Amino acid sequence: MSASSSRPSYAALLRVPHARRTFLAAMTGRLSYGLVSLAMMLTTTRATGSYAVAGTVMALFGAMSVFLSPARAALIDRYGARRALIPMASLYAGLLTLFAVTAWRPGAPVAAIGAVAVAAGACTPPLGPTMRAVWGEMVRDERLLRRAYSLDGVVEEILFVSGPLVVGAVVQLAPPAAAVALSALLVWSGTLAFVSSPVVAGVRPAAARAARGGRRRWGGRGLARPVVVAAGVGLSLGAVDLLVMAFAEQHRHGAGAVAWVLAALSLGSALGGLLNGAVDWRAAPEARLPLLAGALGLTLLGAGLADGLGTLAVAVACAGFFVAPALTTAYLTADAAAPPGFRTRAGAWVNTAVNAGSSVGAAGAGLLVGRLPLGPCFAVSGAAALVAALVCVRNARAPRPDADAGHGADGAWSAVTEGAQLPG
Repeated sequence: MSASSSRPSYAALLRVPHARRTFLAAMTGRLSYGLVSLAMMLTTTRATGSYAVAGTVMALFGAMSVFLSPARAALIDRYGARRALIPMASLYAGLLTLFAVTAWRPGAPVAAIGAVAVAAGACTPPLGPTMRAVWGEMVRDERLLRRAYSLDGVVEEILFVSGPLVVGAVVQLAPPAAAVALSALLVWSGTLAFVSSPVVAGVRPAAARAARGGRRRWGGRGLARPVVVAAGVGLSLGAVDLLVMAFAEQHRHGAGAVAWVLAALSLGSALGGLLNGAVDWRAAPEARLPLLAGALGLTLLGAGLADGLGTLAVAVACAGFFVAPALTTAYLTADAAAPPGFRTRAGAWVNTAVNAGSSVGAAGAGLLVGRLPLGPCFAVSGAAALVAALVCVRNARAPRPDADAGHGADGAWSAVTEGAQLPG
């Protein structure tokens, strides 16, 4: 299932056998995640008449989805995508459908809505980490793999931007619960199409590999670095969303202005991601990781100096230029640190770190706004990414406890930096 190319472009990536089919199927399922949060929030608000209840339900759903992600990814690694994803996606889609039916009309019981939301969050299939693990199996050329991760990140960004637009279109014609049902249909059909791909079927689960050749140790700084950077990026981004809203309100702009500034952030991230994948970097991903996080932090420090919404939009777009490259590089570094059979889990830990960091960042910004001027608040958000970069650098310079380059996370990374193929 390996493939490489003398011209490792995005077009060459999509010419890898089964790549387009597999990627399209995964993205169909992942579009569900772009819809589900807003759809569930609108549905809960309509059913209960309470924003507080809606916020609590979404917090519980998000916590179960984010913090149990590594455990669900471990099932993928252990049993394979087909055996684990089909029941997981079927249960998740079924629970979303039950949520839509329960909350279809106003007056639905709060306890029932909350219980179904918690159960659904616990079953969220990790399609993103699984797709990135499959990219690692399909593509062995490190330059082509970087393009794969960059394309994956950019398209995911587009899905999360377009998801709320789809929800908006649905609620013009039907109750918000219909958008929840659509989310269920997307994740179920996309997952079935994804696992039916021959390349997904060819990925051997960790249990089978362990029976044949024994397990390699996994862990160490090789995984800690990308997780720390992902958490720092998440903290910064979670704060920025709320700070942009506060800035617009302070300067007497409406919600539409907020949408444009956040769209500039997404646009900058998409452009940065595409450029990051197209450039043949001489520095290894491990070396680029703290530089990208540090650049994100510095641009957010600059955003605190903005004196108007236009200036802020430019500053935020510049910050976004480093978001997708930082996260893509974090996923690449985690993938390189993971021995065969642990790739899905490695990606899930990075994914969990950025989502958890985003939630904490939003909560922290909410505490700061009103107590500090917005300039220092932006500085604090940038400091989160800078601290993560410094921790990553210090971690990289610390003495290695294991000098055996053939084992563990650091040994796996040494193989990559010496030009060997990625493990898989």
